[in-house]
Amino acid sequence: MNITFTDKAIEQLTPILTQTGGMLKLKYDTDGCGCLVNGVIALALVDEADDDDIAVETNFVPVLLEKSRLVFYDDTMTIDVVEGIGCFQLKSPGQILSPRMPLVKASEQCER
Repeated sequence: MNITFTDKAIEQLTPILTQTGGMLKLKYDTDGCGCLVNGVIALALVDEADDDDIAVETNFVPVLLEKSRLVFYDDTMTIDVVEGIGCFQLKSPGQILSPRMPLVKASEQCER
């Protein structure tokens, strides 16, 4: 799996990660979504990896992903900034996986 951060995403995330010392995780949240395939992807700030997490190296910092949710991601993905609305976007060459991906604390619930 290959995850790339754009320069704008790196610029926005660097001060946050420096302040908190946390790690980034792509979290596939299904709470309140009906069924497993209707999940919402969020960029989460976590303190530590869970037992089900793997770390994927990127051009910025490693990103944690849940092994049990890898099927919902593409092999090549980019994390970019959505200008003017203060969130991120997860996309691949063939699709947009999450058009408005907020940076949330792992304890917060994802919003659509």
